[in-house]
Amino acid sequence: MEKVIEMKGITKVFPGVVANDKVDFDLNKGEIHVLLGENGAGKTTLMNVLYGLYQQEEGKIFVNGKEQKITNPSKAIELGIGMIHQHFMLVDIFTVTENIILGNEPMNGLQVDLDKAREDVKQLADQYGFNLDPDALIKDITVGQQQKVEILKALYRKTDILILDEPTAVLTPQEIDELEIILRNLTREGKSVILITHKLKEIMKMSDRVTILRLGKVVGQVLTKDTTIPELAELMVGRQVKLSVDKEPHEAGDEVLVVSNLNYKDERGVAKIKDLSFSVRRGEILGIAGVDGNGQQELVEILTGLIKADSGSVRLNGQEILGFNADQVIRAGMSNIPQDRHKRGLVLQLPLYENAILGQHREKKFNKGISLDYAAIKEYTRGLIKDFDIRTPNESVPARSLSGGNQQKLIAAREISKDPAVLIASQPTRGLDVGAIEYIHKRLIRERDADKAVILVSLELDEVMDLSDRISVIYGGHISTTIDRADATENKLGILMAGGTLEAASAAAVPAQPPVSEVMVQAIQPEPKEVSHGTEK
Repeated sequence: MEKVIEMKGITKVFPGVVANDKVDFDLNKGEIHVLLGENGAGKTTLMNVLYGLYQQEEGKIFVNGKEQKITNPSKAIELGIGMIHQHFMLVDIFTVTENIILGNEPMNGLQVDLDKAREDVKQLADQYGFNLDPDALIKDITVGQQQKVEILKALYRKTDILILDEPTAVLTPQEIDELEIILRNLTREGKSVILITHKLKEIMKMSDRVTILRLGKVVGQVLTKDTTIPELAELMVGRQVKLSVDKEPHEAGDEVLVVSNLNYKDERGVAKIKDLSFSVRRGEILGIAGVDGNGQQELVEILTGLIKADSGSVRLNGQEILGFNADQVIRAGMSNIPQDRHKRGLVLQLPLYENAILGQHREKKFNKGISLDYAAIKEYTRGLIKDFDIRTPNESVPARSLSGGNQQKLIAAREISKDPAVLIASQPTRGLDVGAIEYIHKRLIRERDADKAVILVSLELDEVMDLSDRISVIYGGHISTTIDRADATENKLGILMAGGTLEAASAAAVPAQPPVSEVMVQAIQPEPKEVSHGTEK
């Protein structure tokens, strides 16, 4: 087969960390090739080298058989390489056409020829079967349509090799199916695609070949048709695994948190939360399902006292807490695993033992007279490090020295260990390796089985479906529907997440078995501790 990309012996080193260690990778013309690995395996780093965002210390890159020095993204684009990042780089107030031509505008004298641009964009969209309005504003179209704009933006620049970093992270199940069709159409046109992902089910559907990275090294390469999800999981983590979430039935008790008619407008006057109501009971996990950007973040920040709602009610154990500050919310019995570990979860320059007691530093067990009991705090932190397998030399290093996944483990350990009446888990397994995911899932279920109320906010639909007892769907800042997990299917939730009605979703739903979680793998055999050599950047 004709190789359009060959990366030979690529080594990329960051201070104290070998992110890529003599990595070999190649891409055939017209194929979809997946880079699979845990957080910290070096997937994104390797592709950032190919795209010119980083330069390797060792190794060579060949494009269409010729060695190339890719010193910046402009050089990559010149060579026909395009990269679509996990967080889209679009201008909200520009149209679809204006975003696609940005930086590469057709000119008519001294002015941009918008008529020609619009015609070119429409022709390109029609060629690949994209249903897009060239004049629509980015802020007015769905996330799935925004991803199409990013793909068209790359194709407009004559891209033959397309890199997509976690392309399904913000899509509904229906949009994921549509993306698969789009990618297959691209390969039929002679394009070649690299996907960076950890979602095993989607790999089996979308890819032709899989290269697996672990701790910065290639540990395997397989043809998708010749492998299985369990085999890929074993290659990814280095041990035999099984895909399961063990959860026994549990009878829920009284309502512990009741949210009524919540409304919130941001500083621009845009309504982010609209007449939102739900409740969660003791002894249940309530999943909040929705496409990213539909008010999940604002809802969590209101509940945890970080921002103030314009109106409504939030009652915790019968006490009105709307308007409480963050400290008061914690004291009232609510704990939160925030989705942004740097902005909300950690003080990066502080040591782990101080981060481990944030929000509970006034408790007697951490104090000795008028000062903190640092011996007790360090002992407590060492316990969290052990229980959650936080990879660190010791409890005294600054939080910034940990990899992103290990930072997330520390936050989850701290919040779960507070023994709250209500635990909000917002993207609790983002950036975690499978061992930590297993532990956190078990802890969330243990909290539920101990009659605690758990609110799970996750963009991983399978995670929501595997762990939840009831599922509330949020769309446009409003809880549109709450259904029992037994009545939920991936198809039904996907329709609801895209703004469809329960009636439409029920009519379209096809009976299905509960899905196997793509983010959960349980170790059968213990694995020796390893020092991490890789990190995603």
